[in-house]
Amino acid sequence: MTLNMKVEAMQNFHTFEIPTVIKHGIGSIKHIGDELKKLGVSKALIVTDPGIYNAGVVSPVETAVKEAGIEVVLFNKVEPNPPVRLVAEGSKVYKEEGCDGLIAVGGGSSMDTAKAIGVEAVHDGSVLDYEAAEGKKPLENRIPPLTTIPTTAGTGSEVTQWAVITDEKREFKFNTGGPLIAAHLTIIDPEMHVSMPPHVTAMTGIDALAHAIECYTMKYAQPITDAVALMAIEYGAKYIRRAFSDGEDLEARYAMSQAAMLAGLSYGSESAGAAHAMSQTLGGIIPVAHGQCVAAMMGPVMEYNWKGYPEKFARIAQAFGINTSNMSVEEAAKASVNWMYDLVEDLEVPSLQEQGVSPDMVERLAKEAMKDPQTVGNPRDLTEKDYVWIYNRCFNLTKKTV
Repeated sequence: MTLNMKVEAMQNFHTFEIPTVIKHGIGSIKHIGDELKKLGVSKALIVTDPGIYNAGVVSPVETAVKEAGIEVVLFNKVEPNPPVRLVAEGSKVYKEEGCDGLIAVGGGSSMDTAKAIGVEAVHDGSVLDYEAAEGKKPLENRIPPLTTIPTTAGTGSEVTQWAVITDEKREFKFNTGGPLIAAHLTIIDPEMHVSMPPHVTAMTGIDALAHAIECYTMKYAQPITDAVALMAIEYGAKYIRRAFSDGEDLEARYAMSQAAMLAGLSYGSESAGAAHAMSQTLGGIIPVAHGQCVAAMMGPVMEYNWKGYPEKFARIAQAFGINTSNMSVEEAAKASVNWMYDLVEDLEVPSLQEQGVSPDMVERLAKEAMKDPQTVGNPRDLTEKDYVWIYNRCFNLTKKTV
């Protein structure tokens, strides 16, 4: 950890694993056929969503795989906040078609769906049986060879060890994961990102920053997560406005793809924080876009959290590019909060209310957020009353404090 190490963090038995091989570069998607052969794949299920498939984004992947002599089965039904029923449909196709590998093309929803299909392919029952919760079954088998190809720069799911799936009956999003669920390979090609419209660039990019900020400041941070989180913040802060303004700026796209991947690696330890606890529980109730939801929450969450670790929030200000040389630690920490508020405004992120969330839901949403395990990792202690305050800030029902 950079800066002072907190006692509670030092007392944990830390672990950090990277099961995923990371390959990247402009035009790197042309190598996918050879890479799949190395993984022993002869028939791959491509998991993607209908939007990017119909837009032709998946075509270069499909073509390269077929040219390598590998059979392709298409599953292009991915939905935002992928539900258990979708995973079951995908795993049925995987088994009936006799596939021996998975390719996820898209954003976090496609990658989470592919991971969960992989769980059902090598385990009995539903992915719901393997929820990361007390009383549930642990994963026992490595999922089939999975290659992730992100078309957005946000979730970092290409390298994380988790899948987030929605249980529609409970109106609840749950995690399943560990090293056995991680992708075997990710190919990060910024040319796959140029079709992203500005609003998607904005919400996914801020989501990447949110991963890095929350993982850098969480109670379970460790030196390796600090290192990748800070680099992700620096890349994201420098290039996000350029990527938003010019979708074909390959330098900016490359940098943002690296920011998302590095932030995903920082998520590779135990937790994140309040913004992800809030967005994950909210997303189980209302079909909001995860990145857009997180983006709208980040300013208020940082406003609440900076007191929990002011030195780290001051270091974040430096990573944002703020000249803090004449500032106190507290001033620099507050400057990081205001920088995030400015970024959300510059990138035209809609408010929670504009995303369809009613202020009348605050009490319920605060109660649900307390149930999410990421609450425990937040740098400042949280109660239900604290979550009410943060949500009220999201709706401008409480005055700004920085």
